[in-house]
Amino acid sequence: MGGNLKGILEKLPYLHELGINTLWLSPVNETSAYHGYHITDFYKVDRHFGKEKDLIALIEAAHRLNIRVILDFVPNHCSRKHPFFQEALADHKSPYRKWFYFKSQSNKYLCFLDFRELPKIRLGNRDARNHIIGAALYWLGKGTDGFRLDHAIGPEHDFWKVFSTEVKIRNPEAVLIGEAWMEGIKFSHLKTIRVRNKYLRWLYDLKPRQIQQEYAGELDGVLDFYFRYLITEYIARKEHPADCREILLGKMKEHYDFFPEAYFLPSFVDNHDMSRFIYEAGQNKAKLKQALEIQFSLPQPPVLYYGTETALTHDAPVDLSVPYSDLQARKPMPWHSLDLDMVNFCRDLIARRKRKKPSEYLP
Repeated sequence: MGGNLKGILEKLPYLHELGINTLWLSPVNETSAYHGYHITDFYKVDRHFGKEKDLIALIEAAHRLNIRVILDFVPNHCSRKHPFFQEALADHKSPYRKWFYFKSQSNKYLCFLDFRELPKIRLGNRDARNHIIGAALYWLGKGTDGFRLDHAIGPEHDFWKVFSTEVKIRNPEAVLIGEAWMEGIKFSHLKTIRVRNKYLRWLYDLKPRQIQQEYAGELDGVLDFYFRYLITEYIARKEHPADCREILLGKMKEHYDFFPEAYFLPSFVDNHDMSRFIYEAGQNKAKLKQALEIQFSLPQPPVLYYGTETALTHDAPVDLSVPYSDLQARKPMPWHSLDLDMVNFCRDLIARRKRKKPSEYLP
């Protein structure tokens, strides 16, 4: 949306004063799309976002403020415009043909869900796997503290085991958080998915937490879409949400009890692919505050999507079947018209959370 790495660097004092301890960046790699998820070079910073030296400067400045930096990493697929894929399309004898899922001698291929512009990478191929893992290690070498792993259900479990091992050898403190969610997956998509028992799970609609739990022992944790579902259903869409607090907390306790104790389930009320919570709540700021208060009372790490702390909203829903609909949830930060009441509320929530002992968290 026009922002860049230098702009984030300039706003580090704001983020530090807000109280955050980790900065999660959208993909910074060279890309063919505005949002960054169509990678054309896993080893370069996109020129619209800045230069590699800008990323290093941001990481070093963040570290001086005790803020960690994790990158959004996309191992499952790349842009159709990636030069390796372009060569594979043009030359059936190219070694890169084996990096992708081509059907026999045709130019038909597996992709990310239904998105033909995103060919799926064959991570079982040693050279392809080494290229992708090498990219992760490259950015770790530049000071990155870990990764949010896009579409974790796409790659094979064997890939994640090798990926995690290699990352932890390079930096034992690096954090690996997956996006493991099958909401909206169609039967036709299953051939591109690598979760266990996927056809049975799709047919019998098994609980999403079972997908999330599947990555225990491979990743440090997964983003908690179930929390987002509950907070929307019980707070955003209820006329009297305060009456639903105890029910919600009870469901969260049951949810947490399903997972290993050391497994991270970062919670969020907003993200870049969904309508913002305050939109779902009918622009009700009181409901947003209540949702954040619950989120920050829970034992798992809270994620604060940019703009949530100033009640940034929109007037049309995010519908991923509609081109560019996601831009509703990705509007520029309104730096010149911040809602200081909300900013101060979030700053206080973060400060109170830091003062708590783990035993004081709910549920």
